[in-house]
Amino acid sequence: MGADIRSLEGNGCAPLAITGKKLYGIHYTSKVASAQVKSAILLAGLYADGETKVTEPYVSRNHSEIMLKYFGADVSTEGTTATIRPAKELYGNRIVVPGDISSAAFFIAAGLLVPGSELLLKHVGINPTRDGILSVCRDMGGDITLLNKNTDSGEPTADILVKFSTLHGTEIGGSIIPTLIDELPVIAAMACFAEGETVIRDAGELKVKESNRIEVMVRNLSAMGADVTETEDGMIIRGGRPLHGAVIDSKLDHRIAMTFAVAGLCAEGETEIKGAECVNISYPGFYQDLERLGR
Repeated sequence: MGADIRSLEGNGCAPLAITGKKLYGIHYTSKVASAQVKSAILLAGLYADGETKVTEPYVSRNHSEIMLKYFGADVSTEGTTATIRPAKELYGNRIVVPGDISSAAFFIAAGLLVPGSELLLKHVGINPTRDGILSVCRDMGGDITLLNKNTDSGEPTADILVKFSTLHGTEIGGSIIPTLIDELPVIAAMACFAEGETVIRDAGELKVKESNRIEVMVRNLSAMGADVTETEDGMIIRGGRPLHGAVIDSKLDHRIAMTFAVAGLCAEGETEIKGAECVNISYPGFYQDLERLGR
């Protein structure tokens, strides 16, 4: 796009020096479905000299496209390609931010797994590029009902009613992976309490999150007595074995810490999570909310 970005230490990493330059529209083909990469290029495309396109192997989260269109940008999507044209003017708007389904996922899992549970999670975002966990939970036999569906600021929302369910294994891969990439750790934990085998594949991106989530999940679930095998791009979980408490190393990864807080609810004995405070990255009140519901 013509940007002047230099790594001050010459190693391709921060600190970076960025010098203002005229940007040019491009058509970028991404090897992975990444909303972060796509959004960065589309935002730069707002001020490029022509049309900018991003094509992905699968459609990734489209929150940025919805937001940009809501503010008056000329942005469109066809198949797995998002296109933006230079902005003449953007307009302020009132934004209603829905509840984050990635945070709600831990309570969805707890509601399905803890006997006698029934939870209502209000005003949660159910954007179809983001709600894959709902499909997987239903595929596993989960009792999930969407109530009060609405669309605020272009984003679909609903109240999610979750009831305790007897779960069974499933296969997860392909185009659904970008819609639940952050929820795969808690899905893996759910699979341990489901009857039969669950296979997660096409999820190599988990290796480059806040931790290598494939390796960390397999090691910690195994410590709790789970029958789980790491694969190159996911894991295989053979459910139905009772789990026991263990000392869990979160690797300071908020998704890992919250996942094992839920798993610990359903395991025999005490579970200790090292670095548990890392949940403050995305959900500072998580443990308090979990404890309140547990009463």
